[in-house]
Amino acid sequence: MSENSGQERTYFTINEVAERLELSASKVRRLIEDHHLGAVRIDGSLRVPTEFLQGDQPLPSLRGTLLVLIDAGFSDDEAMDWLFSVSDELGERPIDSLVDGRKSAVRRATQSLAF
Repeated sequence: MSENSGQERTYFTINEVAERLELSASKVRRLIEDHHLGAVRIDGSLRVPTEFLQGDQPLPSLRGTLLVLIDAGFSDDEAMDWLFSVSDELGERPIDSLVDGRKSAVRRATQSLAF
């Protein structure tokens, strides 16, 4: 696996995401279940990486990327790890490419990942 960039990940709690998106916590959990957002469990509670939100919306290219990774055989945790690890093909973390609007490059990088 690629090495991590060393950047510290920061997270929102479900309640913080709910507040930012002006939704209930249950609707935020639904966004996670439907892969519009990703989350990790830290100390027993779900946390959403801050990069997954753009203003008051989920990152638009995230859902498609998560679905491609899941279709390639990744678990939710493996997909999260991949998004936050430096990709040799991209030269940066895939999440950074997505945030910068380079969805096509990320999707090309996922094509060689099928298990």
